[in-house]
Amino acid sequence: MASLLPHQWEVPEIFRTRLGDRAGRQRMMSAEGHLLIILHKVPEPGNPERDSIFFWRSPKGEWRSTERGAGAAALNDLFEDWRKVADQLEDQMQETPSAQNFFTVVQRTTALLRSIRNTHRALQEARDEFPEERSVLLARDTAGELERTIELLHTDAQHGMEYMIAKQSEEQSLQAHQLVVTGHRLNLLVALFLPLTAIGSMFGMNLIHGLEEWRAPWTFWVVLILGLAVGAVLMVMLTAKPKSRPATTAVTQKTRTKK
Repeated sequence: MASLLPHQWEVPEIFRTRLGDRAGRQRMMSAEGHLLIILHKVPEPGNPERDSIFFWRSPKGEWRSTERGAGAAALNDLFEDWRKVADQLEDQMQETPSAQNFFTVVQRTTALLRSIRNTHRALQEARDEFPEERSVLLARDTAGELERTIELLHTDAQHGMEYMIAKQSEEQSLQAHQLVVTGHRLNLLVALFLPLTAIGSMFGMNLIHGLEEWRAPWTFWVVLILGLAVGAVLMVMLTAKPKSRPATTAVTQKTRTKK
């Protein structure tokens, strides 16, 4: 079976045995003074697969990696890729706030945060196993800083998205209130002119009712004022708030003695 580790690496056989066909999760292995660190590259958007990088430290303190350069240089290159992604996300957060923008950052940082946390955890385990190795210490600290950066971006994007949702809900509530107020005003207008419309319709029928020439034009003005007055009464009744009933207290009275 082909090994994921380069054949020229003189690593303990247990390393090759414990590795399957795929690198798997980020972790570290140690045996006979050798250190093997398995890390993932920066996750690509929309790609669930993770590309792995192997870092091997021999008992002599020499580093090797499956990427170009020595182990320490390859670690720096890996963290530089993380910094570039973090800078891009920070620039995106500076753009015009929008729900789509915040959602994109949240979705992107979710995978990034999970990956960098596992990177930090693997390097912490390597630090605990080889406390004298300074390059592992520096890599662990760098991974911790990147984890905090990605976590802050993730939190800010979440808060921004929640604010946009709350703001949109508030605007919808305000619009609904304005519709209610507008409908209430229309109802008041209807109440004001409904009696006048009813009276006008009644007297406008082509029937002889005896008031066609009766004291004209005073009859018209009397009917108009009467209709508006009735409409005003209806409008006041619509706008009046219902009175709350006062709490009744039971009063005991002494029974009168019968005469």
